[in-house]
Amino acid sequence: MKIFLISIFTFMVLNAVELVEVKGIELDMRYASDHNFVGSKIDGYNKAKCLLTPQAYKALQDIESELNTQNLSLLIYDCYRPKRAVAHFVSWASDLNDTKMKKEFYPNVKKSELISRGYIASRSSHSRGSTVDLTIKQLDFGSPFDYFDFISHIKDKTVPKNAIDNRDYLQEIMDKHGFNGYSQEWWHFTLDDEPNKSEYLDIPID
Repeated sequence: MKIFLISIFTFMVLNAVELVEVKGIELDMRYASDHNFVGSKIDGYNKAKCLLTPQAYKALQDIESELNTQNLSLLIYDCYRPKRAVAHFVSWASDLNDTKMKKEFYPNVKKSELISRGYIASRSSHSRGSTVDLTIKQLDFGSPFDYFDFISHIKDKTVPKNAIDNRDYLQEIMDKHGFNGYSQEWWHFTLDDEPNKSEYLDIPID
């Protein structure tokens, strides 16, 4: 099912940025629930859906097919992210009294440093529609999704050897199918040849 998240105005400006709903890959859409670093459902996530550009979706389907030959599979945490969700993160980060999720997601980092250390940003490539947060369900990567700490950095060597090897494997298979990683988050990938490189969308996920 194709979903065109555009109006007449944005059709003219965005050149018809198209997002499709991802099917056939397991989802755990954290920001549509209260199991995330904020501790509540995030603005714009009205449904637990994964929306991506068709090009990113096709690449993920190819990755999933390749993994399935090894009895492995993807688990997706986040896809397209409305700008209002990014603003929600920034607003939350400025409220230094709200630390109810600190123990699970950022026990070793001061909340006041989450923005300056690059864990929270005022803009996100997720809002362009070709960025995805994911894992390989059957493998251990040494830290959980959205764990804000140096041990989540791709090249961190303090995690167990098997986690290092699994991170290398994930980076390799994602790179093979056209995705680039992000040095501070082993789970974060953006399609290199993304069709929309400049427009940050703010359509809620319904």
